[in-house]
Amino acid sequence: MKKILFVLTVLTIFSFVNTRTYAQGEAAVPFLLLAPDSRAGGIGESGSGLADNSSAIFWNPAGIAFLTGSEIGLTHSNWLPQFNLDLFYDYLTYRQYFEELDGSLTASITYMNYGEFVRTASSGPEIIGTFRSFDAALTIGYATKIHPDWGLGLNFRLIHSRLSDKPTENEQGSGVATTVSFDIAAMWRPETFNIPFVGDLGNKFSMGVNLSNLGPKIAYIDQAQADPIPTNFRLGFAVRLFEDDFNSLTYTLDFSKLLVDKGIAQTDQGLIGGDTLSVSGPVKRKEFYEAIFTAWGDQSFSEELRDIVTTMGLEYWYGDPSDFMFALRAGYFYEDPSFGNRKFITMGAGIRYDLYGFDFSYISTSVFKDGENHPLADTLRFSLLIGWGAVTENVRGFPRGL
Repeated sequence: MKKILFVLTVLTIFSFVNTRTYAQGEAAVPFLLLAPDSRAGGIGESGSGLADNSSAIFWNPAGIAFLTGSEIGLTHSNWLPQFNLDLFYDYLTYRQYFEELDGSLTASITYMNYGEFVRTASSGPEIIGTFRSFDAALTIGYATKIHPDWGLGLNFRLIHSRLSDKPTENEQGSGVATTVSFDIAAMWRPETFNIPFVGDLGNKFSMGVNLSNLGPKIAYIDQAQADPIPTNFRLGFAVRLFEDDFNSLTYTLDFSKLLVDKGIAQTDQGLIGGDTLSVSGPVKRKEFYEAIFTAWGDQSFSEELRDIVTTMGLEYWYGDPSDFMFALRAGYFYEDPSFGNRKFITMGAGIRYDLYGFDFSYISTSVFKDGENHPLADTLRFSLLIGWGAVTENVRGFPRGL
C-alpha cells in the first residue's frame, strides 16, 4: 500500500497544490483536472477559449455548438515520467452533429492507470497478493447554439475510482468508490465584434466559461470521511491575430480556479486570536453547491487572486484547409509559488490531412530553478483525430485546422 499512497500523493501534488495543510487533502480524483489532449497541451494547457475540436468536452463543451460533422479523438500519455512508474493516461472522445437536434451529442472516456501493486500482511513483509489501481470517467454531453453568437454545453459524468480491491485493516469500505458530476459551459463567438482602433474581430475572437465537476463528494471509507471532487472554474479567451489564405496565428489565455471547501486542518494554529484550534475526527466540508460560492471568499482578496492558475499559448497554422496543414505551438503555464508553484513551458506540433490529424505536445521545465528534477519534465502527449462531414463554415474563422 505504500507505493499506491506515494503514487496518489504525487499525482495530487502535481494536479493542484496548496501550501496550507488541510485535514483531508483538497479534493479527490484529481485525474479529472489533467489536461487531456495534445493540442491544448502544446499551448500551455489553455483550451477553454479555443475549444474547437472534440477535446472541448473537457475544456469547454459549449465550443462544440459551433461545429458540425463528426470527430473521434484519442490521446495517450505516460504520466510523471521522472518517477519511472507505470502510470499512463488515455482520453477517447467522440462528437456528432444532429440536424434534428440542432446540436451535437458528445461522449468521452478518461482513464488513468496507476499500475500493479503488491499487498503485504500487516504483521510483516509477507506478500499476500497483488491488485491494480485506476481511475476512470465516462462523460456524455450535448452542445447547441442558443444564438448565432452563443453556444451552450452540458455534460454528465460517471466517475469510478478503484484505489484498492480490499479495505485496509478494520476500515469500512473497499477502496472503491463511484460518484457523478456534471458540467455547464457557455461560449461567445461573435460574428461581428467591432473594437475602436482595433477593427472588427468577428469570427476572430471567442470567450468561454466552463464550470466543471459539479457533484457530490466521493467516499472510499464512509460518508463521514468523504472528499469533494475537484469542481473547477475556467475562463478562457482566444483571438486570431493574423490570417490569410495559407497562414493563421491564434493567441489563447485561460484562468482557472478550484472551487472546493478546503476544511480546517487539525494542526492549524493562530486561527482565532492566536489560539490553537484543535479539531478531532473527520472535518465536515461544505457541499459543492455551497463551495462554488464560498470558495471565492475563504481567503484574503490577494490570496484569492494568487490562487488562480494562468495559462497562455500561441498556435500557428500553415497550409490549405481543404488539403494539408501543419501547426507549431508554444505555451506557458503559471501557478503562484504559494499555491502550488507549477511553472513550465509547453511546445507542440500538429498536422491535418484529409480526414486525419495528429498532434503531440511536450512539457519543458529546464528553464526554471530545479526544473530538471520536476516530475512533469519531459511529459509527452500524443493525439490522433479523425473528422468527417463538416460543412465549409467549420474551416473559416476559429475552427480552422480541424
